[in-house]
Amino acid sequence: MDTEKRLNELNERLRYVRDIFGARENENITLLATKLGDFQARERTLSEPERIRALAALEDLFAFLEKKLEAELTPMDKVRIVRHPQRICLKDILENVYDNYTEIGGRDEHSIDPAMLIARAYITRRKGKKVYNQPVMVIGQEKGHGQEFRNGGSVKPWGNAKALHYMKVAEIENIPIHTYVFTPGSYPVEDWPGAAQQIARNLYEMAALKVPVVSVFSEGGSGGAEAIGLADTRLMLSHGYYSVISPEGAAAIESGIRQGQRAPAELIETCARRLCITADDNLKNGYVDRIIQEPALGARVDDYGFFKQLRQEIIRATDEVVLSVKGIKLFRAMALRRRQRRGAPIDAEAIYVRWDLNTAARERLLSRRYAKFMRLSRHAFLDKRPAVKKACSACHDLGWSLYSFFRYDLWRKHHRRIAHAMAEMGAEVDVVKERVSRPWRRIFEKLGGGAAVPEANVERLTQLSAWEADGDAAEGDTAWRYVSPRAAEDRAVTCPNSEESGCLDLWAPDLFGDFAGVCSYCGHHFPMEYQWYLFNVFDERSVFEFNAEVESGNPLDYSGFDAKLEKAKQKLGRKSACMTFEAKVKGVKVVVAMLMAPFRGGSVGAAEGEKFIRAADRARKKHFPFLAYVHGTAGIRIQEGVNGVIQMPRCTMAVRRYIEAGGLYLVVYDTNSYAGPVASFLGCSPYQFAVRSANIGFAGPGVIKETTGLDIPPDYHRAYSALSRGHIQGIWDRRDIRNNLYQSLLTMGGRNLYYR
Repeated sequence: MDTEKRLNELNERLRYVRDIFGARENENITLLATKLGDFQARERTLSEPERIRALAALEDLFAFLEKKLEAELTPMDKVRIVRHPQRICLKDILENVYDNYTEIGGRDEHSIDPAMLIARAYITRRKGKKVYNQPVMVIGQEKGHGQEFRNGGSVKPWGNAKALHYMKVAEIENIPIHTYVFTPGSYPVEDWPGAAQQIARNLYEMAALKVPVVSVFSEGGSGGAEAIGLADTRLMLSHGYYSVISPEGAAAIESGIRQGQRAPAELIETCARRLCITADDNLKNGYVDRIIQEPALGARVDDYGFFKQLRQEIIRATDEVVLSVKGIKLFRAMALRRRQRRGAPIDAEAIYVRWDLNTAARERLLSRRYAKFMRLSRHAFLDKRPAVKKACSACHDLGWSLYSFFRYDLWRKHHRRIAHAMAEMGAEVDVVKERVSRPWRRIFEKLGGGAAVPEANVERLTQLSAWEADGDAAEGDTAWRYVSPRAAEDRAVTCPNSEESGCLDLWAPDLFGDFAGVCSYCGHHFPMEYQWYLFNVFDERSVFEFNAEVESGNPLDYSGFDAKLEKAKQKLGRKSACMTFEAKVKGVKVVVAMLMAPFRGGSVGAAEGEKFIRAADRARKKHFPFLAYVHGTAGIRIQEGVNGVIQMPRCTMAVRRYIEAGGLYLVVYDTNSYAGPVASFLGCSPYQFAVRSANIGFAGPGVIKETTGLDIPPDYHRAYSALSRGHIQGIWDRRDIRNNLYQSLLTMGGRNLYYR
């Protein structure tokens, strides 16, 4: 019976190896299949001792050749490893790494989202006769072992909402959070609260969690990974991958295939290599802190030695995060560093570290987390400014920091207290004066001494106000400072809603000139150039661009991408898809970050993320409102790989820092806005608005069809759908953006924002 079981295990191992290497021919796999086939053919002719010896020799051969095959793995092979049903899952980790746990928030298929598993667990540590049960909150995607109801680890919006809820619970209980990333990506549905919006909320809240967060990456697919992956320490399994997009998705984009078709296998392999998705690639680029080595060909359920190693790494990582912010830590921190330098196996449980943090340590934790993410991807963009110009820019930033400190943090703080005290005292004096003077006013009124109200004032008080047009309105809708070049075309334009709304054809000079690209029958907004907003929304000659020298690059040396970038730069006259500038809206100063659709679809890479962060930092130092105008964005730039994905947490953290300093952060969407930016630093704004006819969502219709098989309705991503589920707070007509933006600036100012 034992022999039969061992033989079945060898057959499973052979099937596993064949699944990993796909259709690729390999002499080692052929040898394993031949040897196993020979043994099965002559098994019945062997005696029991001979059968046992032959089986042991066969097992040794499997172990030897599996190690040889390990060295031949390609990036795409590793993708197949993490997708395989035999791959370890989160439940295996809970059973073998933690000493005890209880699932919360529902169980298995009865959970609110079976793809997201939450557990309250603890790790038992013994020091002498003392036993310490250290509680943790374990959160991660659960793929299971081929269980269909798990949805392959693709989490729906309410699953990510559940994860965020229990992260906040862990923060209240002051216990660490361990997250496990096992997802190909989030499920792209916009049902409430919306895929993009919920990921943005998760990132925004995780940026300020005041407890240690340790993440372990096995399969990290874009926004789905970021929803729980913003951590103080990020570990990665040696056979895992972390990427902006799946290799198949990248190949589909590169080959330009239509929906329903499949990209060639060779191109998929090439894209997996170009995207630099492996653990070694991510460690080299600084996006993970350490790699956890797995057994040959990946960790599986019965690799108990690996679970022991994973436990040690998890405890060590949590200890390091806590000791980095604790007050009393000297000798324990030295011991950890010494063992790490020697490269010897570390018994993480030999040193006891309390995992709860006091108030001061929590603040230091947030500061270290912010600094850590701000250092990432600095190598992935180009900044060709001369050293003198960089020095001048640094001095400018330092000057504004000092000015902001003295004006707002020092002088204004005390001035506000004095002003509040004087206002309170004045209110008290007014009450006393009113009570003292009341009898005298009554006597005076009886003697007929009341002052007569002039007739003109009576008329003004009793009649409706007359509207007085300001300078912009007086000029009329035709007085645009910038007119689209399409207004010079002598042709008729048909509105896409003509069949439904009965719109008549419009003459191009009227539509793109006087009407600002808005159908005069149904209000449909035709796309307009980003220059239209630049010149017609902001005050004349008030736009001052900064950081224009920060340039998009090709950090992964992605084949053929340099030429595409250069073409985009020459065509648009810009060095990246993000333009950052200071401007005025009817005299109110603002800092603006504009994503421009003509530059690679407005996709965000390292340069765009860095410019956005610098703009938010500038707005914070100057105490100006911060506006993100999205002329259009296709998401994260896939050719930059994780260099692009990492901008999601980086920019979100910069936005949170700005908002917490009292800043007013507004987002205005136009045309098509999808994917990573909407699911992070744009979607986390408390004030989001959209131009009518804009499309907003996590994934486009084609991606949703490809990943879910669902046909979505035509208006699925329309601004009104986003408004109905609370993603945005209002819809604006293009011709009213200037007035609406000014109104917003006047009424939504932050508590420390002295811009009026």
